[in-house]
Amino acid sequence: MKFGYARVSTKDQSLDLQVDALKKAGCKEVYSEKLSGRSAKKPKLEEMLSKLREGDTVIVYSLDRLGRTSKELINLLTDFKEKGIQFKSLQEGMFDTTSAMGEAVFQIIAILKAMEVQVLSERTKHGLSAARARGKKGGRPKGSYNRGKAAAAVTLYGKQLPISEITSTLGISRSTLYEYLRREGVKE
Repeated sequence: MKFGYARVSTKDQSLDLQVDALKKAGCKEVYSEKLSGRSAKKPKLEEMLSKLREGDTVIVYSLDRLGRTSKELINLLTDFKEKGIQFKSLQEGMFDTTSAMGEAVFQIIAILKAMEVQVLSERTKHGLSAARARGKKGGRPKGSYNRGKAAAAVTLYGKQLPISEITSTLGISRSTLYEYLRREGVKE
């Protein structure tokens, strides 16, 4: 049986392109999820992996949808080979990992994909460094400091009210409450 796996990194992205391509490639079941490739747990991938049997084929739109690092991909492919499961990637060219040529092609592509991720990461770091050198700061901007709410937060905290009650009374988040307490010199 042919199984498909599709993944996008953010909830704003669409899985349609991948799912359509996997169905066109003959996948009877397609497992899809919206989460970062860096996520340690991929529930839908794990669900699909638990259903695979000898003779099945796993098809993905692109190698980077299945795994983020070459080590991760190679481990999965090695596991597939040991279990008699075939693997195909639509974007990197249809190949069968049970053949010596298919394995060689996979390893080369996995290395290139890992290099691509690393190059992107390095570019981002260099860009951030260049921005810092020009005096730009990254991250979320600091919120405004409301002295009245900060004083009220200190008073309510001093009365040992539950944190949830303090935050709902003042209409602030937990992190804002702790920021107010810290800036007012209150030890938690």
